[in-house]
Amino acid sequence: MTDAVDVVIVASAFGMDAVRQGGHLKWAGASKQAGAAAFEVRRELFAHEADVAPQALSALGKSIAGLGLWSVYSTPASLYTSDGHLDAGALRLALDEATAFGARFVKLQLGGFATEAHGAAIADHLRGASVRLVVENGQLAEGGSLAQFIGLFDALAREGHTDLLGMTFDIGNWAWRDVAPLDAAGPLAAHVEYIHCKTAVGEGARRFPAAPAVGDTQFAAVLDTLPRHVPRGIEFPFDTNRIDADAAHYVTWLAAA
Repeated sequence: MTDAVDVVIVASAFGMDAVRQGGHLKWAGASKQAGAAAFEVRRELFAHEADVAPQALSALGKSIAGLGLWSVYSTPASLYTSDGHLDAGALRLALDEATAFGARFVKLQLGGFATEAHGAAIADHLRGASVRLVVENGQLAEGGSLAQFIGLFDALAREGHTDLLGMTFDIGNWAWRDVAPLDAAGPLAAHVEYIHCKTAVGEGARRFPAAPAVGDTQFAAVLDTLPRHVPRGIEFPFDTNRIDADAAHYVTWLAAA
């Protein structure tokens, strides 16, 4: 029998409106009840800008930790601007907020990375930080291409910053870029520190995140290719008619998959 891994429930799995109305702490509690090890807070789901003030984030983080959960702080901001420069302001803000919150990981989108990683500048921002920086493959062409991620880690290695940051590998998001996730898993596995678990249904722009189907051999093959020990996040929507049962079912399944 394989060892269970930590399962994270991403706040959006409970529904964006539900999180904005009920607050993250309510759904962190539901995640604990479901058996999750951690909870991912989404900056875009805070109802008010005052919710991301340092004192508010600190209080929320302590309350979530009090439930016995560790946490991820996710922001839709990008690490690189459209012209390939480091977005130092976005990185600094994300680090400050994630630190106040007490997160284990801070997750950004990759954005417009081109050829230079600006590793020394990133290292300066990360110096003394207690949170691990990870970048996620998104659904847009900018920040969602396999070539960009291969290029990023190659550039970091050239600049002497191999272990500076890690990757959140979103299995479902590759569908928006017409990339088979298994084709991406091999080249990127060494850099993956967190996995967003979902598949996609539909075609073209009319694609939607969904739970992996029972017997989805491609999804299983991707998990087998990626590191076994890294946490797995549930980012597909739960059935609103049976949220608690759905959450518990998928936590149990994903921990052992």
